[in-house]
This record gives sequence, structure tokens and C-alpha cells, in this order.
Amino acid sequence: MVFCLAAFPVSAGELVMFETASCPWCLRWHAEIGPVYPNTPESKCAPLRLVDLEAERPDDLKDIHGIKFTPTFVVMNDGHEVGRLVGYPGEDFFWPLLADQLLKLPGGCPN
Repeated sequence: MVFCLAAFPVSAGELVMFETASCPWCLRWHAEIGPVYPNTPESKCAPLRLVDLEAERPDDLKDIHGIKFTPTFVVMNDGHEVGRLVGYPGEDFFWPLLADQLLKLPGGCPN
């Protein structure tokens, strides 16, 4: 299941999730994290944008290279990559790993 929540250019903080429809770890992320993410402090500083890795890359993300595994989460700031998580290690590990990456945004991110 691949969703596209936004078709707008990356600006300020954003969490871009590269996924494929056949990715079981992506499906698990959508089941465990997807429903709650929009209501978290993390989503306030890095709203989620879902991108199908097998589709044509949006123009504003063409400079992101090396995405080979799904899911891959890229933390963006003003159109530039500032951090990356490769894979989904499960709910208990995802949040602290994401928090570490969000600290790379200007002003960090609230916990």
C-alpha cells in the first residue's frame, strides 16, 4: 500500500518516507506508526511525505541519492537532506532513532 499525502515541494522540516507497494516493513510501519504519526510532536516539526520508490521521483527530491532499501526515511530541511534512517526496526526503536535525526533540524524537535 503506497500513499501520496503531499505533492508539494519540500520546505522547512519534513520526513520523507521512500517505500514500495511490495515492502512488508513499509506495511508494518503503516500499521504501527502511520495512524499515530500525524498526532505526534515529531509530525509538527517534520510532517510526513510518502514517496513511491518505483515511481518517477518528484523534481524537488531528485538530488537525494542512494535510496536502495525500503522503507528509507529522509529528514529534510529547506529542500536538503539532514538525516536518514534505513529500514524500520520496529516501533520501540523507531521513535528514538527518529528523534536523533530530528535533532539535526534547526531548533531540533520537541519530544
